[in-house]
Amino acid sequence: MSNRLDQAEGKLGNDLVEKGHGIHTSLLDFYGRPIWDTPTAPLDELISTILSQNTNDRNRDRAFLALRAKYPSWEEVRDAPEKDVIDAIRPAGLASKKGPRIQLILHQITVERGELNLDFLREMSADEAREWLLRFKGVGPKTAAIVMQFSLDTPAFPVDTHIYRVTGRLGLRPAKMGREEAHVWLSTVFDPQDYGPAHLNLIRLGREICHPRNPSCIICPVNQHCDYFADIGDFNTENVDIVTL
Repeated sequence: MSNRLDQAEGKLGNDLVEKGHGIHTSLLDFYGRPIWDTPTAPLDELISTILSQNTNDRNRDRAFLALRAKYPSWEEVRDAPEKDVIDAIRPAGLASKKGPRIQLILHQITVERGELNLDFLREMSADEAREWLLRFKGVGPKTAAIVMQFSLDTPAFPVDTHIYRVTGRLGLRPAKMGREEAHVWLSTVFDPQDYGPAHLNLIRLGREICHPRNPSCIICPVNQHCDYFADIGDFNTENVDIVTL
């Protein structure tokens, strides 16, 4: 991972870093500094993030709360009949895949650590914590980065669907760069102390303004930085989706 980061940093110029800083500052001015909820335990965050894959926050939360209501401890989740775990997390979708993966991860952690607790990751470097988490099936770069940034207080820049789309349009990453590479690349564009608020504000921008179709470019707070907006040229504002925030 360090080599990949070095390579990414070598490709970045001051202009791109300055652009990232300008976008971050403009989003802070527009949205304010987002406040993250009280950090949850790392294992709770890991399971919650797995449940969030390919669904929305509301369904994730419904599934997580249903699972914890049925099984108050992770040991009980680990040892429960597979079908019962699957039934509990159905609101999150893909339950037949997520349930067994969650139980397998809980079993693996128990075997390796002797207990279901991930607090030890706080003592690791960012690279070490990331690599440890990525060993588990069902844990990709985004899931690992979310656990690190928002639960372990270890700098990482998660890239979800919204951030991948928005940063591509803004020109903060190469257009054909894959999502896994984007995690590394964007972590060099933004300052580590800005990872959390930049991540959250970019997601909000993607949800509210920079839609997959008909983005509301005319009211976007960062359109002055945006390659996509610059390429539109003389556009008809009637074709731009205007939303009231």
